[in-house]
Amino acid sequence: MNPLDTPLGYSTNFLFVPGTRPERFIKALDSGASGVVLDLEDAVAEEDKVSARDAIRAAWPNFSAEQKKRLVIRTNAPGSKFYAADLILAQELQVACLLIPKSESLDQINGAALILPNTAIIPMIETAVGLDQLKEIANSNQVIRLALGNLDLQADLGMVCDRQETELQTARYQIVLASRLAQIAPPIDGVTPSTDDVERITEDAERAKRMGFGGKLCIHPKQVGIVIAAFTPTEEELAWAQRVIDADKASKGGAVKLDGRMIDRPVVLLAQRTLAITGKH
Repeated sequence: MNPLDTPLGYSTNFLFVPGTRPERFIKALDSGASGVVLDLEDAVAEEDKVSARDAIRAAWPNFSAEQKKRLVIRTNAPGSKFYAADLILAQELQVACLLIPKSESLDQINGAALILPNTAIIPMIETAVGLDQLKEIANSNQVIRLALGNLDLQADLGMVCDRQETELQTARYQIVLASRLAQIAPPIDGVTPSTDDVERITEDAERAKRMGFGGKLCIHPKQVGIVIAAFTPTEEELAWAQRVIDADKASKGGAVKLDGRMIDRPVVLLAQRTLAITGKH
């Protein structure tokens, strides 16, 4: 699936909202967030799973067509007793995008794609098995990008990370590499637990961008603006990207020099990604 077919393919920020808090749904959509994740998993207690699905179902007719394109439903983990009902809800609502936590196999993703043939899928990598199966997951049907569940992955691996999550650097690199090899959109980095530490949120977002991630998960509206600022290309970067695209078009895909530098396919792809972030693709 082409990530440019959905506005979520190159969104730089995704804000979680508990499925049990319908009064926050519109507030989240109006917060400036590019994508809003209606969460049925971690933010919802076991006894509230049914009421969370009911709340999303009841709210759905009130969303505009534009809002529905920005909404993502995070299911419970495949294999859990709640997962089948989550997929039925997504099928009923014809959701644009599904976030599947603790994704661990191609069969899991392809099974969801079979039920939801018109839905983009973002698998979350949160376990050792998921990390080991990265290539297969990234190449599954309808996957537009991957997401890192950094806190769950730490727990699964028995890690105690420092402030910079240095111990997860290798995992982050693997996720970026797998995304590139599968030719899907750059992945989404995990959450920053602090909602008030502006310096840490900024550092985490800037690190994610440097490492090749294309966005970041947010747990509070306060984080959204900081993440947007970190990932938004500068005017100079946008101007350069447009010149690369223009030069590539003029050469009809042939080899061409720009500012003394050869413009090849990876450079063109990077320029396209830069423009796509701002909706100028």
